Formats: sequence, C-alpha cells, structure tokens
Amino acid sequence: MGDGISSFWGPVTSSTDWCEQNYVYSSYIAEFFNTASNIPGILLALIGLVNALRQRFEKRFSVLHLSNITLAIGSMLFHATLQKLQQQGDETPMVWEMLLYIYILYSPDWHYRSTMPTFLFLYGAIVAVVHSQIRFEIGFKVHYAVLCLLCIPRMYKYYIYTDDRSAKRLAKLYVVTLLLASLCWLCDRVFCKDISHWYLNPQGHALWHVLMGFNSYYANTFLMFCRAQQREWNPKVKHLMGIFPYVKIEKTKVK
Repeated sequence: MGDGISSFWGPVTSSTDWCEQNYVYSSYIAEFFNTASNIPGILLALIGLVNALRQRFEKRFSVLHLSNITLAIGSMLFHATLQKLQQQGDETPMVWEMLLYIYILYSPDWHYRSTMPTFLFLYGAIVAVVHSQIRFEIGFKVHYAVLCLLCIPRMYKYYIYTDDRSAKRLAKLYVVTLLLASLCWLCDRVFCKDISHWYLNPQGHALWHVLMGFNSYYANTFLMFCRAQQREWNPKVKHLMGIFPYVKIEKTKVK
C-alpha cells in the first residue's frame, strides 16, 4: 500500500492480489494501472458496437461487443476495490463471454437452432451460481482456458476458408495479441517477487488488459467478416482513421 494513503474499501478480500502496489495513487483505487488499463478495451468495443448497429449486423454481435464492455467494467471495479464480491463480477462475465463466442462460432452449423443457446444459457447460469458459493481459484482458470481452447478449432477453420488478406491479417493479429497478453499475464504472476523489487514495474497485468482489449476487437471484427461472408453481404475490411479495422458490408436488396 502506498505511504500515507489509506484504503477506502477496507482490507483485501479477493482471492487474488496482483503484482501492483495497492492504493499508491488514490484511496479509492486499489490497483491504479490494472484499473485504468481496461479503458482501451471499452473504447474499442464501443467502436465495434457502433459499427454493428450502424450496418445492422445480427444482434449477436451487438451483444458480443456489449459483453466486452461489461467484462471491462467488471474488471475495473474488481481491481479498484479488490473485494470478493467484485471479483465475482469480473470472473463470471469472463465465462459468459466465452460461451457467447462458442455460440457465434458454432451456431451456423448447428441444425437445432434453439438447443445450443438454451444449453449455453443454462450452463452459464449454473456456473454463476456455483462460482458465487465456491471459490475456484485454479479451477476457474482451468475452466476458462478450456472454453478458450474450444474456440480455436473453429477460428482456424474460418481462417483457412477465408481468402481475403485483410481478414486473414485480423486473425493473425488476434493470435499475436493473445500470445503477448498471455506472456505478460504469466510473467506478472510467476516473477512477481522479483518484479516488485525493480525500480520500474512493467505492470504485466495491465498490459494483459490492454492487449486483450485489442485481442477481443480483432476477434470480433474477424467473426463479423466471416459471418458477412456466410450471409453473402460482400464484406470488406476498412480502417477507421487509418488505424482501427472494421467491416463494411453491402446487403443484397430484395427486389
């Protein structure tokens, strides 16, 4: 804890306290960098949400961008307070978000339209209830990793069946940001004792937040492109301000 700054939220009750000194800059924010680093993810999700709404993509993509925003806000509250209740508000949306990705990835080939969303909804609800009563620290991480791994085969299938170079670049950026983010997260956890003695903390977990914000944005944009291809909407990857990629579509008019 920072010298001379008291904790507004009281003692830490979360099962995890990350490798950042608590309450260094404010008595209202336990981990300043881990809290503020969620802002880029929120802004990127807003860009994706506006594009999805403006071009009338399917509602699943609006919900996906909103889930990214919800997750980032939950993460901000958790890192700002380091309270058990807020940790629940951070971890449960992580599971829900991955279930939504699974739905978007696999639903086009699912013959029974109502079965998959019903199952995923019930599964997410059960996980939320169980997780609120029992703290699975390692188990949660393993469970989340398994959900992520379930998405990879279908993402790879979409990649190999996509000829557009710009879309393929989105998929590559998704992989690169995921690997870099995982490396930052791992180093922050494994080498925390050493890092805490450095003159300058590289804030590995904060970098994880920033990179995962971009990772989600690249994943969402790639999936929007692939879905537009399935619907024959003639998608093209454009760039906002020459930097942020987005999908522009041309829906066929019904005569």
